[in-house]
Amino acid sequence: MERILRIFNKESGSINQAALLLGFLTFFSQILALFRDRFLAYFIGPGATLDTYYAAFRVPDLIFISIASLASVTVIIPFLLAKMSARQLADGDGDRVTDQAQKYLNDIFTVFLAVMIFVSVIAFLFMPYFVLFIAPGFTPFYQAKVVVLSRIMLLSPILLGLSNLFGAISQLFHKFFIYSLSPVFYNLGIIAGIIFLYPIFGIYGLALGVALGASLHFGIQALSASRSGFVIKFSSSVNFTEVKNLALISLPRTLGMAFNNMALIYIISLASFLQTGSISIFNLAFNLQSVPLNIIGISYAVAAFPSLTKSFSIGNKEEFKKHLKGAGRAIVFWSLPVIFLFIVVRAQIVRVLLGAGSFSWDDTRLVAACLAIFAVSVVAQGMTTLLSRSYYAVGNTKRPLVVNFLCSLFIIVLSYLFINLFENILVFRYFIESLLKVNDIPGTAVLMLPLAYSVGTILNFILHWIFVKKDFIPHESFIAKTFFQSLGASFFLGLVTYLSLNIFSPVFGTTTFWGVFLQGFISGIFGIIAAVIVLYLLKSEELQEVIVTLRTKFWQAKIIAPSQEGL
Repeated sequence: MERILRIFNKESGSINQAALLLGFLTFFSQILALFRDRFLAYFIGPGATLDTYYAAFRVPDLIFISIASLASVTVIIPFLLAKMSARQLADGDGDRVTDQAQKYLNDIFTVFLAVMIFVSVIAFLFMPYFVLFIAPGFTPFYQAKVVVLSRIMLLSPILLGLSNLFGAISQLFHKFFIYSLSPVFYNLGIIAGIIFLYPIFGIYGLALGVALGASLHFGIQALSASRSGFVIKFSSSVNFTEVKNLALISLPRTLGMAFNNMALIYIISLASFLQTGSISIFNLAFNLQSVPLNIIGISYAVAAFPSLTKSFSIGNKEEFKKHLKGAGRAIVFWSLPVIFLFIVVRAQIVRVLLGAGSFSWDDTRLVAACLAIFAVSVVAQGMTTLLSRSYYAVGNTKRPLVVNFLCSLFIIVLSYLFINLFENILVFRYFIESLLKVNDIPGTAVLMLPLAYSVGTILNFILHWIFVKKDFIPHESFIAKTFFQSLGASFFLGLVTYLSLNIFSPVFGTTTFWGVFLQGFISGIFGIIAAVIVLYLLKSEELQEVIVTLRTKFWQAKIIAPSQEGL
């Protein structure tokens, strides 16, 4: 085991190496998340029960993002590094935590746990009032269920927050493999709740599964931290100055995520007035589009952050711009093909991943249509993650905070506006339904919610782009060459994939799992080959960099993995 873990302890040679390792680790947790959603679709399917389950997440998620992320890994680690010697960090494990680091972590643990319990108790008591804002369109019967489910799930932000805190120890001693296992165990707990607890306790078994997953998430990090010399203790004399400094540094980033979460709460509240199952449709599509975002956009943004911070701290502006432009080009290079691929084979993706049991063909078409709309903003979401981190790296937290706040308000306004346009202007409704080929099924108003989210996210990216160009890279080309090369390759990817779908449709059929899978998979492979050929002919620098990186031992890269707020 020590030999296995040791491969994660070496320094990264490039952002590409770190990003590939992060993407590789993220891939496995995302695969399990897809299995989780498939089980939900199979055993329950879009409807009142699944809508209630997803709505119940909103308050616990807001608590986790608003409070638990104040003690995030990326903020805690620099403070811990200052309290550890170089030799201790190099040793990697064992009883190596200094008294200073132990005291610092104990202080954070004490304050954090007290605040989380206090807030959770308040939320527990006022949940019947919160549900009126979260799901105002639900009947009193299902609103009461949301209250109970949310109260059970309040265990989740406490446990996940503590796990995030102890995960800093795993990161500090380079135990990236252990750290990356937490989302896996979290999803395993939820899957256990779906398969074993739901048949016994009904819908409440789903909430118990979430609590079980959070317990497993916390347990593995607590065990890892204890093996590194950190034992959970309450501090009798807390240094509130240091805790305050940590919270103040985290606050802008936390508020930015909280604004986005509140926009999602408003979207869910609107969906509660639409056809039953709309909340489920939205969330299933949102989870699917998050897979490439997490693997590509967040991986590159997180991998670039230490290099951006280091370059700025030593005053090397050219190196800073180099890292920023390199990560930006990589995100565009990978994300644009994903957009075209997801739009063309959206029905195959959804049917293969979710289409079984209680998940009908109409559900497939609606989720696929939502996925196509979400996919349009994948580049924007990934780039926003990177560009906001460029400001965090230079210590300017105000600008991304203001932009995130304004765009979250914009998403809220657009959600309401688009729903009204869709329901009252038939030409607009017909255009959207015909474009996405869903004009013969009910419940299409839900498409306006991902549309509002995507438009708001694209605006967020544009504003970040304008400010970053002005502040860091004035009068310089950023990603134009990569964008047009990748766009051209993506066009041929989409064209070849679409033609291949039509060719293979009568060969494999569309009525069986393997028929749909082989049709989409082989068509996608042909499309990807076409895109690679186009990029090769265009002499894409990013393609060459990927080839070079794959020839290196990228799995030996040293990384700081992202915090787990995305759970």
